Amino acid sequence: MKVRSTTILGVRLKRSVAMGGDGQVTFGDMQIKQKALKVRKFDSTKNVVLGGFAGAAADAFTLFERFEEKLDEFNGQLQRSVVELAKEWRTDKYLRHLDALLALMDRRTSYLVSGDGNVVEPDGAVLSIGSGSGYALAAAEALLTCNITSPKEVVQRSLKIAADICIYTNHHISIMELP
Repeated sequence: MKVRSTTILGVRLKRSVAMGGDGQVTFGDMQIKQKALKVRKFDSTKNVVLGGFAGAAADAFTLFERFEEKLDEFNGQLQRSVVELAKEWRTDKYLRHLDALLALMDRRTSYLVSGDGNVVEPDGAVLSIGSGSGYALAAAEALLTCNITSPKEVVQRSLKIAADICIYTNHHISIMELP
C-alpha cells in the first residue's frame, strides 16, 4: 500500500520567505494523521533556511539531520549544502533507499532535492512538492498577480485552495517565515 500525503509550498517576495504545509497523512484510502508538522527552520551561524518534506516522515527526518550537518559544514551556503546532500543521498548504501522529497529555501534561492541525485532550482518565486503541489503552485502563481505583499498570506491562501481541491491535503496548515 502506498503512503500518500502532503502539500508543501514556499513563496519568496523580495527578501521575505514563507513555507507552509498541510497536516494530513494518509495510508491507502484512510487518513491516519491530521496535524503532522512537515515544515522546519534550520538556523546556521551564517544563514536561516526553511525546509519541507513529502514522503516517508522517518526518511525525511533522517535527511533533514544530514542537511543540517551539511549546512553547518559549509557555513550556511544553501547551494553547496544541497548539492553535497544530494550526492551523499544518491551514493550512500543506506541513504539511497530513503523515500522523500525535500523543498529548501532561504532568502535568495530555492531547491527541490530528491534521492536520485536531482537538485532543481525553480525559476520563479514559488516552489511546491507533494500530492497537492500542482493546485498550491497554480493558486500561488495566480495570487502573486494580485499585488499581495506577504508571502505568508500567499502560502496560507494557496494551501487553503489546495485543501479544498486535493483529497490528500487538509486545512490544518503550518507556516514558517523569514521576514
